[in-house]
Amino acid sequence: MFSARWLRAWTEAASGLIYPPHCAVCGEAMGPLAAGLCRRCRRARQRLGGSRCSVCGQPYSGAITADFRCLNCGDRDLSFDFATAAYRSRGVVRDLIHQFKYNRRTHLRPLLARMLVEGFRDPRLQGKMPSALVPVPLHPTRQREREFNQAEVLARLAGSRLGLPVDDCLQRIRYTLTQTHFHRDERFENLEGAFALRSGADVAGRDLVLVDDVLTTGSTADACARVLREAGASSVVVITVARG
Repeated sequence: MFSARWLRAWTEAASGLIYPPHCAVCGEAMGPLAAGLCRRCRRARQRLGGSRCSVCGQPYSGAITADFRCLNCGDRDLSFDFATAAYRSRGVVRDLIHQFKYNRRTHLRPLLARMLVEGFRDPRLQGKMPSALVPVPLHPTRQREREFNQAEVLARLAGSRLGLPVDDCLQRIRYTLTQTHFHRDERFENLEGAFALRSGADVAGRDLVLVDDVLTTGSTADACARVLREAGASSVVVITVARG
């Protein structure tokens, strides 16, 4: 007997031979084994490299010192150790995330998970094995509207690739307006008391990686990391698909 998973994979592959998939960004027809993006759009993704803020990962041109803190976080005592990502949330990358997150293009999740995993190549993580991946939670109301939590989906795929467990230890206990409505300082204020540790969760002494799709000002990551650190986590590193 063939498993349901095998039959589904075979059906999708056969369908791809008859109706070739199209690039998620530009719409160009691709081969059946393509992974969401045509070659041109894959090359157009803006990778992050060079000089960056040592805390929030904001990229900068020119040479800076290794412990440089940018204006975005230099005047704040953030609760996470540092944040990193392999890509900039611009152009192709931003389109991919928006299509996955808001248009329910869930077939893009393996591609975005691979892009997330690239963030683990940060030299500061080499030789260090975190205890678990912790997805940034959605409020239950918003999760019902969206039908899934993009951070949790990506964390579970990344965890499977890396051999790391996913600990859904955080919950969002206060509904907040979308952060895009606010300026930097307002974003931090908007998230006061928005997150809490789930009942029975134990993060004391653990090295955790907080996972989300995009980091912009770091306000959401800071609010989540604060809860984890106050509960005794030894360290909290933030890894996202992209840096806003």
